[in-house]
Order: sequence, then C-alpha cells, then structure tokens
Amino acid sequence: MKKFPVVFDLETKHTFREFPEPQKLGITVLSLYDYATGKGQVYTESELNNIFPIFEKASYIIGYNIITFDMRVLQPYYPGDVTHFAVFDILDDIKNRIGRRLALNDVANATLGKKKIGHGLMAIEYYKQGKWDELKKYCLEDTMITKELFEYGVRNKEINYMNEVGKATIRVDWNKYMEDSGNAETHMTLPF
Repeated sequence: MKKFPVVFDLETKHTFREFPEPQKLGITVLSLYDYATGKGQVYTESELNNIFPIFEKASYIIGYNIITFDMRVLQPYYPGDVTHFAVFDILDDIKNRIGRRLALNDVANATLGKKKIGHGLMAIEYYKQGKWDELKKYCLEDTMITKELFEYGVRNKEINYMNEVGKATIRVDWNKYMEDSGNAETHMTLPF
C-alpha cells in the first residue's frame, strides 16, 4: 500500500504569554490536506481523534514550524508519541539552509505572490469570540498556503524570500517527501 504525505496546521486556545509550554496551549482547530484523498479538511478539538489514523497512515507529516510548535501542542491529545511520526518541517529546512527563521507569510509572498489572511493571535480572538467559521477558514488557508509552498519547492527545487537587496532564492530538495514512504514504524492509536 502506497503512503502519501499530509500537510497540516493548527490553532491554539492560548498564547505563549498565558502558557510558555506548547503542550498547555490547547487546540481549537486543526486543518489538514491529505494527498491520499486530495482533500483539505478542518477538525475541531472534539474531532481530533479522527486525524490520528490519517497521520499514522501518512508517509510524512508536513508543515511550517511543526517540530517546535504544532507537534508539541498536539502531543497531549495523542495517545502515543508524536515523535514517532516522520515529519518534514519547511521552516526547519529553511533555517538549516540559510541560518535563520523566516515567517510563512514572507516566504509565501516572495515565492507564490500570496499572503496569509491573518495571523495566529487573530485566530485566538476568533476562538474567544466564537467565530468558528472564520477560525476554520483561517486555519485551512494556512494549510493550503503551506501545501502550495511545498509543491512549488518540489517542482522548482527552490523557494524565495525577500532580503535587504531584494528577492533571494533558497535551493531545496523536497522530492523525497512526495515519493518516499516515510517511517513505517508508526504506532497505531487505540480505537475510540
């Protein structure tokens, strides 16, 4: 059985000012794009058990800043150890290549000519105000921008950002994350 990658993003209930540990931030919504089905979907906190079988079947879990943020926020919800998943973090790859971190919005704008429709603090406000449609739309949009950035890098073997002199190029080699089967040793969740 061929395995496919999944791109995801999540939004939290709290900020780092309230809780400095990612594990305490809580999840409001999580969105993902599953290459196996070709569909994007948003899950609320009460529906998170539905994403774990998808993650467990994925060749890679792909995202932007997911190693130091999203996966740590997700850990309290997952009955296993999220570090067993095969993960590709675009931000981590950028930092390894150029020695610094870049915002998703900046890379997406320079590479795709697209900007995010908001920012993470706005997503927390949507949650506090009960604006679930706006929150889901924002989270899914972030996932789809990350997916487009990833696909651009796979196709063109580069992505872009702006520096003090103008547009700069980062050479990337991301084909394997579309082709490899990832880590086959993912522990399955218990049935819920």
